[in-house]
Amino acid sequence: MELGRQLVYLIVLAIPISCVTWTVTHEEIFREFRDWCAAKSRASERLIGRRFFYVFTCEYCFSHYVAFGALLLTGYRLFYDDWRGFFMAAFSLVWLANLYMAIFGRLRLEIKAERLDVAAKEARDAVSRPSRQRVS
Repeated sequence: MELGRQLVYLIVLAIPISCVTWTVTHEEIFREFRDWCAAKSRASERLIGRRFFYVFTCEYCFSHYVAFGALLLTGYRLFYDDWRGFFMAAFSLVWLANLYMAIFGRLRLEIKAERLDVAAKEARDAVSRPSRQRVS
């Protein structure tokens, strides 16, 4: 596959990787699972148990597994057609997916701050406006 197409695949393939990773490690739908994993991670007596359950609570850690899974499903390779291309693709996808998640997280934070500012302004305006009561 030519280099330009490989780079397009890299950019596009990182999108679902970041989406799956973000959803599992941040969104409400997986909160109970994440809380259970966090508790198991803290309570496990064995190092392997602590690390296994921690993976589901850390976006950076989990993105490695999602990227490896995506590579196994798609067969995508970067620069080389052998095992070297697999690892080049894996770590490039992890880096790019984490960049996407950082941008997404920052964007969500800014949107939330704007909503809070608007709500606070509306509350101030509602308090400062004289109430219109009908006099009979």
